[in-house]
Amino acid sequence: MARLAQARGAKFIMESVMMPTGIGLDVFILLGIEGAVLWAARQKRCERVFNILPSIFFIYFLPMLASTFGLIDSRAPILGIITTHILPMALFLLLVTVDLRAVFRLGGKALGMFFIGSAGVMVGAALAFVLVKQWVGHEFWAGFGALAASWTGGSANMIAVKEAMNVPDRVFLPMVVVDTIVPYVWMGLLIAAVKWQPAFDRWNQADRALLDALKVRAEGVAVVQARLSFLKGCLLLMCAWVAGTLARQVAGYLPTIKDVLSPYAWTIIIVSILGLALSLTPVRKLENAGATQVGYWLLYLVLTAIGAKASLSHLGASTLLIVAGFVIIGVHLIFLLIGARILRAPLFLVAAASQANIGGVASAPVVAAVYEPGLASVGLLLAITGNIVGTYLGILCAQLCRIISG
Repeated sequence: MARLAQARGAKFIMESVMMPTGIGLDVFILLGIEGAVLWAARQKRCERVFNILPSIFFIYFLPMLASTFGLIDSRAPILGIITTHILPMALFLLLVTVDLRAVFRLGGKALGMFFIGSAGVMVGAALAFVLVKQWVGHEFWAGFGALAASWTGGSANMIAVKEAMNVPDRVFLPMVVVDTIVPYVWMGLLIAAVKWQPAFDRWNQADRALLDALKVRAEGVAVVQARLSFLKGCLLLMCAWVAGTLARQVAGYLPTIKDVLSPYAWTIIIVSILGLALSLTPVRKLENAGATQVGYWLLYLVLTAIGAKASLSHLGASTLLIVAGFVIIGVHLIFLLIGARILRAPLFLVAAASQANIGGVASAPVVAAVYEPGLASVGLLLAITGNIVGTYLGILCAQLCRIISG
């Protein structure tokens, strides 16, 4: 009996030690991958690689390889904990720093062109899903919603919709591939189209005076490069944790609808609204402490955890879905051209609104500056608009596709 008790005691001690160690190792590997990719993305010698495939692709793909080769346990509970608890924190930090007043100052035509482009993405996503659902499967309705969130907002919105709609990994991974390839091709085409700007504006009888007004309205907008200290980082994490916890508590009291609104979907919606509401208060000054920087670090950690749960076998549908992605782009372009004709908008706004939708914060200012060197900030503000609404539009598009799927 004594030997049996000793054996059981030894087993208990081993399990108590090994479980946290395994969890700690998984987290350490994920953090190592994230840190290595972000470091490499800043190196000049790696610039060509990251011009072809953005850092977010590697942050998702490398953990998937690590789990495929057994370095990470794809069924580890810690992966679910990371996505459930850290994603609301990331969204809060990314939205609490938004300058809503600057966005509203852009005026009706600029914002109108952006939302016309967003409507084109949503209609295009629904049409593309109808065309390919018999080959890719009816469950891809949620995947098209996640892609629409990215193409009306950005990566944060795509991940938010993925978790809110509980998009399966076999559906989400091919959409990540589409989200990597199609926007870069489209950005190249937009930049190449700059030579047609004078002819388009003459044909469209565009209101070029609008560009001077936009320069005034967007004056002084810039990305804050905050110096982040350990203490500031800890305080930001604490603020984000409080916001995420509050959102989860409130979500628990709200009604749920199967495949439409889950408690976690409510959490994402509430924490986003909370961040935006506080961005209108002095809390927005958290940007000076590095809130956006910490928010993206947390977001990328969530993406590594999602990638670790995926499998290479999920890539099969990517080729057909890439074609579907270009169908979405085509509908999006038609909407923008019709909108430009109605509003007499210059080609600059077509390109800036399109890249703000499809590309996001990193690339929209680049395309805007190619068309009008003094108006990069307009592209930035339109992309920020996408960050604000992308999650909601993605959820709405997912529900539209769900209805179509029957």
